Amino acid sequence: MPINQILTEIKIYLRQSKFIMKHIVFATCSLFFAASLFAQVDSTVKPVLKVNEPAKKVKKKYNLSNRANDHFLLQLGITSWAGAPDSIKTKGFSRSINAYFMFDFPFKSSQKLSGAIGIGAGSDHVGLDGGFANVKGKTSTLQFLDTANVRIKKSTVITSYLEAPIELRYVANPEQSDKSFKLALGVKVGTMLKAGTRSRITEPSSSTNYLLKEASKNYFNTTRIVGTARVGYGHFTLFGNYQFTSLLKAGAGPQLKPVTIGLTFSGL
Repeated sequence: MPINQILTEIKIYLRQSKFIMKHIVFATCSLFFAASLFAQVDSTVKPVLKVNEPAKKVKKKYNLSNRANDHFLLQLGITSWAGAPDSIKTKGFSRSINAYFMFDFPFKSSQKLSGAIGIGAGSDHVGLDGGFANVKGKTSTLQFLDTANVRIKKSTVITSYLEAPIELRYVANPEQSDKSFKLALGVKVGTMLKAGTRSRITEPSSSTNYLLKEASKNYFNTTRIVGTARVGYGHFTLFGNYQFTSLLKAGAGPQLKPVTIGLTFSGL
């Protein structure tokens, strides 16, 4: 074979080898580049979304150093007897008068709420329609008499108590309770101080009348438990009382339970 032909074939072989090597190098670099990209991504790690938590609401703190919150209560109401039979009739302005001094203790968890406890006195004056309660009688039950021998112009059953009220209170603005909506629920426990009647009597044989006062706790339950409620604005609230215990002792007469609604004035 001539030398020129051999040299030509060698050149062709070298060109082909060079072309193949370029492709091999390019393919190898491409593989390394792809491998480096996959190595940077960890498919086992899930992306974490950061969510901003809502800001916690901060409770407002009130300055209660100079507030007035019903430390003194004065009540005037209209009273009736629940459970009274038809034989017992009432008339006129049957009233209740109560006065209390209270200690108020705001809750630390919510200053709009507070507990209150106090001491005071209450009295009920229930007018009878032409009848007379014989509180000093000798019978086993209290007699409500409709006397024909005398004309009873007016007769009132009066009971008075020493009481300890307890209340759970709510006020919309604790710093200015005297200019705010308020609500209170509670109970009061009382012990009887006095019970009796006050009657204006006229004898048929005489035109003169006289005042008859009689007192005795013999027929009366000397302990009473009363549910209370108040709602209003500022210094004035409407109140309602319901006596859970009977006015009279068991077996001494009908189960009379005083009910009162009225107006409370509060201050201090």
